[in-house]
Parts: sequence; structure tokens; C-alpha cells
Amino acid sequence: MLKWSLAGSTALTLILMTSGVQAQVTPEEVWKSWQDMSKSTGQIITSTSEVRSGDTLVVEGVNMSMDNGEGLMASSDIGTLKFRDTGSGTVEVTMPDSYAMSMTIPPEDPSYPEGATSLKLTISQPGILITAGGSAAETSYDFTAPKVDIALTEVATATGPKDVKFDVAMTGLAGKYMMGGDAAAKTLDSTFSAATAAINAVGNDAGTVFVASFAMADLAGTTKGNFLGADMMANMATALNAGFASDGGISYGKTTFDMDVTESGSNTKVSGTMDGGNIDFALDKTRLSYAIGMKAANFLVSGSDIPFPQVNVSYGEFAFNLLMPVSKSDTPQDFSYLTKIIDLKVSDEIWAMFDPTGNLPRDPATLIIDTKGTGKLAADIMDPASAEAMANAVPGELNSLDVTEVRAKVAGAEVSGTGAFTFDNTDLVTFGGMPVPTGKLDVKMTGINALLDTLVSMGFIPEDQIMGARMMLAMFAKPGDGPDSLVSTLEFKDKGFFANGQRLQ
Repeated sequence: MLKWSLAGSTALTLILMTSGVQAQVTPEEVWKSWQDMSKSTGQIITSTSEVRSGDTLVVEGVNMSMDNGEGLMASSDIGTLKFRDTGSGTVEVTMPDSYAMSMTIPPEDPSYPEGATSLKLTISQPGILITAGGSAAETSYDFTAPKVDIALTEVATATGPKDVKFDVAMTGLAGKYMMGGDAAAKTLDSTFSAATAAINAVGNDAGTVFVASFAMADLAGTTKGNFLGADMMANMATALNAGFASDGGISYGKTTFDMDVTESGSNTKVSGTMDGGNIDFALDKTRLSYAIGMKAANFLVSGSDIPFPQVNVSYGEFAFNLLMPVSKSDTPQDFSYLTKIIDLKVSDEIWAMFDPTGNLPRDPATLIIDTKGTGKLAADIMDPASAEAMANAVPGELNSLDVTEVRAKVAGAEVSGTGAFTFDNTDLVTFGGMPVPTGKLDVKMTGINALLDTLVSMGFIPEDQIMGARMMLAMFAKPGDGPDSLVSTLEFKDKGFFANGQRLQ
């Protein structure tokens, strides 16, 4: 399935690149800029003829190809392109309603007996409208398309054809691009949207029969950055130092999916819905940022290998955010980390596996880890040589850490905390190789004793072990304001560790 997904996403990328995202103010300059942009991304556009007819440049026999030198190749026979000078400072680009593409994907394992996979696809885009304007230095592009469809028509390996069909379809597409620079370095600022997007796949691969569908509404995205030539991009650290930067994101609305897989007589079905989500990414010389979010997700799993009819898992919100420095620095740089899952629920069949009599509260569970801070890297982590040289060394320094929120809630018990720390990296002895911290963490706990009592009554934990756990709680915590409530202040100061004012180290 990964190969088919890769094929679809690569084809979509080529569609967008060949759909007027490079142009200048005249038809000839538009065509030249397409060629320059292709070269900067390691691709080549060729044609059999280029003839100016009145206000229109007609380019025949257009072919777009790519070879990454590692076995991944693609070629698109686009056919005829027309670049018409509208007389108002813009260029209108006309493309065929459909064209063919072929791809070769190398196996992940070179010893894979079937060898590389070859694909043939058809890209359909009837009614696509592309208009380019602006200046030679900074060109804008607007496009709309009622529908774009990518259909996988043939899959084959060295052992023969595969019984696989794959289709990606989007409706109500619209977008705007602003591009500048030359063939060696391009700037891009773009937005796009689609009313709907759908993926359907069906096939029989080596005895594994699968049927899958995926649909989402209100797709939207942005991309902004400085993009360099393919040669410069071969080393990411070099590219970042030369000015490569990328910042973008995708958001989506209501989403549904279904998958049915049968293998060796065993059947598995997975389906789900989401109210929406987002994926955001940024990379430049100073930082790497990545974020995922999903809302109101519900998943249903059933199959012959599952000991009950079906499993249901849902949550109200999921989020993962990561920000980290990527380059060596003599001054502290920001980092942050967030993992959040709110109101996680699992079906009663799962609870019944370890709590058949319902002793434990089955309230939705929540986990939040939200931190930020500053630190310094000792090497450029995007440079393979630097990363290898630092493999057995300390990667850098931790200068500060803010615990914005830590919270865990499950089975009627909850633990939460907030705090802030700074670190003295000149002393790596006091705490056994760790820099000396200064700061405190305030912790609140509710329902802990009730949960421990229930676990003992269920026979999960022996009484003597619970006694040890209660003694630890008494050492680090004190009673809070409410019933079954505990609070604790864990503090590092004067090169020592304190719990509620009592020095423990």
C-alpha cells in the first residue's frame, strides 16, 4: 500500500508543477521559467517544437522526466501546451484535459525478488484554468480546476503485472502562487484549496486482497520558502546554510475512511471518522518544526483474529508539536514539545479483558505533556558528518525547561503539574553527569489512594507493594484541600533536591 500511496502523491506533485506554477510576463518567458524550475528540482522538460502563432506560443511534444539516481524515475508525456498573451499583462496557459505518466520505484530491499515496481498513471484535469501575471522578478499564478483525477492504470514487477487499482480525485480546486528568483534559487509563496479529496484502492497483491477508501472535505494548504537547486539540496546542512527554508501546512475538515483486508484466510476491517485536523511543517537554518492535530476521531476495528466482535477507540482531540534547533549555536535556542490526547475512550470489550466486573471507573482518559525551553547544539544535526562525529558525545546543552502542563487522567485518578527550571552546565558532577537544575515543579494528585485500593481488591497489586507505594507518596506529597487529594512541591536549589521543603539530596 505504501508504494501505491507514494505513486499517487508523486503524481500529484508533478501535476501541480506542470499546472502553471512557473511563469513570467510573456509566453516565451513563461515556458523558459518552467524549464528553469524543473532543472532546479532535478527534473527536465523537453519539447519537439515551439512555435509562436499570433498571441500564443504553442509547445508540442512536451515531456517531463525525473531520475534521482537511486532508481526512482518518472516521465510524463504531457503533449501540447499553449501560452497565450492576454494583452493585459497576463499569460493564459492551456493544458491537455489528460496526459499519461510512467514511474519506476525501486524496492526498499535491493534483494527483493520482484525488483523495481513500474507504474502507469493517467492524470485528468478537464477545465483547468491557469493565469500567470506579475513581473519577471516576481510572478503570480492563479489556477482553478473543477476536478483533478489521478488513476493508476497498470502496476508490474519483474515477475509480472499486479492486480491493483488506485485512484485519487479532488474537486473544486483553486490556488495562487507567487514565485521569483532564477533557476538556481526560487522563492515560493502559495495557497491552495479543494472542496473534496478522495482516494480509492482495490487489489490482490500476493494473495492479500484489499479494498480501501478515504475521503475528506475542505482541504486547504499553504507553502512558503526559498528553494535551491538539486545539487545544493544533496546535503541538507549545506542547503540550510545557503538559505534553504520551507514553511507550510495543510488543514482538512470532515474525514472518513474504510479498509477491508483479507490475508491467509484472515479478514480485518478498519473504519473511522474525524471532524478535521492539520499538519504543519517548517525547516530553516535555525529550527525544525512539526505539528499534527486531529479532532473528534473515532475508529472501529473488527476481524477474525479479534476475540470479540469489534473494538472502538475514540478521542476528542489529539495533538503533537515539536520545535527544535538544527544548527550549532553559541547562544541558547528555543525548543518545545507537546503531546496531547483528550478524552480517550475504548470500548467496553477492552475494559472487560482486565476488569470484567467494572470495578474501575471508565471515564475518558487524558494525557498532556506540554514543555518548552532553551538549549544549544554542539553540531549541525542535518550534516551527516557532524552527526556521526558527535555520535558518542553530548549533543549539546540544556539551558532552561518550562513545564507548561503535565497531566495524566485515567480510571478516576489524576496527576497534574507545572514548573520551571534553569540548568548550570558547568557542574556535571553533583547530579551524576546531569547539569545542576534550579527551579521547582508543583504537583497535584486526586483519586490516587482510591485507585490503589481498587487495584489491590482486584488482585492486580499485592498489599505489601501498595504499602511501599503509599510510603513513597507520604515522603513526596502531603494532603491537599479535598478528599483523596495530595499536593507536592519538588524543588531543586542550592545543588540539592527538596520535597515540600524537606531536603532529600
